[in-house]
Amino acid sequence: MVASYVGENKVFEHAYLNGDLEVELVPQGTLAERIRAFGAGIPAFYTRTGVGTVVETGENAVRYAPSGDVIEFSEPRETRNFNHISYVMEKALGGDFALIKGWKGDSLGNVIFRKTSRNFNQVMAKAAKVTIVEVLMLLLFVG
Repeated sequence: MVASYVGENKVFEHAYLNGDLEVELVPQGTLAERIRAFGAGIPAFYTRTGVGTVVETGENAVRYAPSGDVIEFSEPRETRNFNHISYVMEKALGGDFALIKGWKGDSLGNVIFRKTSRNFNQVMAKAAKVTIVEVLMLLLFVG
């Protein structure tokens, strides 16, 4: 599972700490950009986020054994220097499904977003193989 913030979900925590779930924790902005990049056909990008941390060195615990020992760490990130500033490379991230919500939509898949639904819904739709849309108002064609 790739996630940004999982809160205090006890089921998630138990599955992660007992080795039933592999987890890659990613800063929210980096996660959003990885998804956006995939939808735009960009395979990877460089960011300052993660430089000098366990993200860069590959020391982030991805999976635990039931005993509590770490059995898998994250991969070290490729780093590059641009104008004397270090960056880490992040790979684009796509998904099989996107469940999104819009304000208005039609049977052709056109969707109008408003308010907070304008944040990530379009990005998620572009990065998924299959997108399922729920709309508040279904527009019908008259012809």
